[in-house]
Amino acid sequence: MLSIVLLPWQKWLLIHALELNEDGTYRFKTVVLLVARQNGKSTLMQVLTLWRMFVDGAPLVIGTAQSLDIAEEQWRGAVELAESVPELAEYIESVDRTNGKKALRLTTGERYKVAAASRRGGRGLSGDLVLLDELREHQNWLAWSAVTKTTMARPQSQVWAASNAGDLSSVVLRHLRSLAHRALGYPDGTDGMVDLPPLGEDAGEESLGLFEWSAAPGRSVWDRDGWAEANPSLGHTVDERSIAAAASTDPEWVFRTEVMCQFVNMAGLGPFPAGSWSAALDTKEDRAARGVRRDESRPACYGVDMSHGRDMVYVAIAFWDTEGRPRVEIAAQRSGPDWVLPWLTSSKRRIPPTHIAMQRRGAPVSSLWDSFLEAGLDPTAWEGPNLAGWHGTFYDLIRSGVADDGVVKLTHGGQPVLDIAATTADIRPLGDGWVIDRKGSPADASPLMAAIAAVGLLMTNPGPTFVSAYEQGGLTVLD
Repeated sequence: MLSIVLLPWQKWLLIHALELNEDGTYRFKTVVLLVARQNGKSTLMQVLTLWRMFVDGAPLVIGTAQSLDIAEEQWRGAVELAESVPELAEYIESVDRTNGKKALRLTTGERYKVAAASRRGGRGLSGDLVLLDELREHQNWLAWSAVTKTTMARPQSQVWAASNAGDLSSVVLRHLRSLAHRALGYPDGTDGMVDLPPLGEDAGEESLGLFEWSAAPGRSVWDRDGWAEANPSLGHTVDERSIAAAASTDPEWVFRTEVMCQFVNMAGLGPFPAGSWSAALDTKEDRAARGVRRDESRPACYGVDMSHGRDMVYVAIAFWDTEGRPRVEIAAQRSGPDWVLPWLTSSKRRIPPTHIAMQRRGAPVSSLWDSFLEAGLDPTAWEGPNLAGWHGTFYDLIRSGVADDGVVKLTHGGQPVLDIAATTADIRPLGDGWVIDRKGSPADASPLMAAIAAVGLLMTNPGPTFVSAYEQGGLTVLD
């Protein structure tokens, strides 16, 4: 009816991504499509949208993209397709082309709306099909959380996210891809994505479907088999000559990302020397295999920081491990500040908040200082010479990489939120030193600030905690 002949890969994808359970619901609640640029993602999504509306009767389709212009362009293409077919056009009740409010409504009640990919996008709606284009551009979970939860109460709902490969900053895409790859035994390696939720009892009934066309790891940019793996439209709408031209002119990381659909960690270097942050990665799995754990005889320190926009708060923890190395991880992160004190003072905390570092003046997190004191906590003020000094300490620990004895001096766990901050943060001068520039950094730098605060405090209090032998024996000593 649309006069569109689907390419073989498009037809195969729609058949399998729309598989049904025995009760008639869709097998996959979330569908992630990864394929190289210019292979027909937009056309496929438009066909899917119109089928869900005109044939399947989906009450509401919500289209989003990191750029509202991209979402509106996809919406416009679907509307023009419907308007060009008389049998479909007669069912169109209205088309609202107002910028920022674009919507298509059918006489039978189905709607297709465009929403911004933001923390408010789609809130208050109940979506039956949610489209997210360019998922690689989602550098935090705010937009994903807002728009995908519109499907929670819709039994026939699906979330479709399409993209080519991303980079280190593609938090949402990397997380979803790693969840699917974990079920396959990480065929391409973990890519540092090890901070994943544990597999549940119903892991065999996962509702996430990953449909990925990408060149296998290790392929040369001139490997034509790799071209074919990432470009299922090759020989149909994409030709080898065009790919060869791109391979000849693009920087390698651009070609691998855009044409070979391979993840390349080119988010930037951040304030640290090239390769030093990745060299400090020591996964929890590797540590468990070596029997490494926290050294409980030495104090652990918390660092707390808030994003420049005051929408996220991060708590980092730094401690010494049983191999004698300092370790830093993001222990908690949530929106808004109200959760921080209950989290720190909870009786469930295995590590009491005895040692906490945060800025007392001139930073967004400073507004929490008085409430920490009122709660009976005694935070260490990260200020004065220590501001630049602790940045320098952290930098030296990362820069030093491997010590003379072959042991990495500072390790982290490969957490995406900290990885992004550490590899994208900008700096600004402060006296004879420098500090992280929250406002000027392209991504949220506050996870890194929390980590620096925790490590800085740890390095100023490195001695073991004294425990009385009498206390260990359960005895009470009277003076």
